[in-house]
Amino acid sequence: MSSNLSLYNTADRKISAFKPLVPGKVGIYLCGATVQAPPHIGHIRSGVNFDILRRWLSVSGFDVTFIRNVTDIDDKILHKAVHEEIPWWAVAMKYERAFSDAYAALNVLPPTYEPRATGHVTQMIQLMQILIENGAAYAPGNGDVYLEVRKLKSYLTLSNQKLDDLQSADDADLTHKRDPRDFALWKAAKAGDPSWPTPWGAGRPGWHLECSAMAQAYLGESFDIHGGGLDLIFPHHENEIAQSEAAGWGFANIWMHNAWVTTSGEKMSKSLGNSLQVQELLKRVRGIELRWYLGSAHYRSMLEFSFEALEESSINFRRIEAFLGRARSLLGFDIATSINPAFAKAMNDDLAVPQSLALISEWVKDGNNAITNKDLKTLSQAASDVRGALAVLGCDPEDLAFATSGGITSDVLDGLIGLALEQRTAARARKDFAASDAIRDQLAALGISIEDTADGPRWTVANETSK
Repeated sequence: MSSNLSLYNTADRKISAFKPLVPGKVGIYLCGATVQAPPHIGHIRSGVNFDILRRWLSVSGFDVTFIRNVTDIDDKILHKAVHEEIPWWAVAMKYERAFSDAYAALNVLPPTYEPRATGHVTQMIQLMQILIENGAAYAPGNGDVYLEVRKLKSYLTLSNQKLDDLQSADDADLTHKRDPRDFALWKAAKAGDPSWPTPWGAGRPGWHLECSAMAQAYLGESFDIHGGGLDLIFPHHENEIAQSEAAGWGFANIWMHNAWVTTSGEKMSKSLGNSLQVQELLKRVRGIELRWYLGSAHYRSMLEFSFEALEESSINFRRIEAFLGRARSLLGFDIATSINPAFAKAMNDDLAVPQSLALISEWVKDGNNAITNKDLKTLSQAASDVRGALAVLGCDPEDLAFATSGGITSDVLDGLIGLALEQRTAARARKDFAASDAIRDQLAALGISIEDTADGPRWTVANETSK
């Protein structure tokens, strides 16, 4: 399987040709949610970005195995359990379902496998055993297990830091650490907290251990791509590399990181989380529109959020949706999907989505001109190119994922507006101009403008350029 895809690798800070370890197959591990609160758009952007990568790899002919873990045991989960006065596992299940609902609403494909940390303690113990036996980790006797970072030759190469510049790892009491920067693989049991038995004492896993163990269990000792948010580079991904390489595993070949959603130039703060939770934003816009917005920036670029930008993005998407609805009505058959070579070139350039959106805009313009000129051949090709690109971006209005989750498909939209126009035409025929104007004004309030032509009324999204 040959591919022209090039990707940016955080490890060497270069864009290079993608070469899978096994021809025709791609293994991806994405750090998923720590399920201790409802998801906000900062969480879900990662899911959307890597879903686009997965879809493009699949369209390019690769057999993709996609792993996205769930961290269902963590200090934050235990704290939330006390606050909500419910068991820790109930907290984890409650918010795991909230994440699953958010992914589904935005048409993020389910992972091939979605392992939970608590379901893989056995693999974590096996990894710690390897690390202790080869001298990379130590158990001081209090139930904790630590990785000794000064013994690692390649530690901090992902974040390009120096060990002596780091502050102490704050994941456990420093009393039993050989070096304050050593990090906990395993934490000794505390009264009232969940715990699992190990040869070194009962306890629970540290944050980093789970991903190394689960990536190896599902993808092997070496795999193609490891993804996550920019904020995970240190300490989480550095410590994953440390554990895995100390065990003798090759681990990830390429590291990819999506940038943050920002507000006022800063990483989205928890104080704004309620208004920017996915469930709240879905009261303002449809899932397909929210996905379009979150996927519109390049995955390595910050996405500056504002409600005005979200609304503008939604209006732009409705224009595309309206075009497809008109095209389908005129063509009289379902629109096929095609991958335009220019779109493929953009996506192969480290997933250049902004350039892809510019291409879609041009095809919509060409298609609308074809409607005016009654050029059905050009219209069919433009519509097919648009649908093919939208499918890769996970925003095809005809996708049943949106139809079954409360979305409205373009043919339904076209039909509803067509019905209103028929009523307006009937009102004009009987010279009831008050009713005709009322229908026009009501459509205008919804963002739909009407133009009366020799061929009958024509509708466009308000502020759309003339076709």
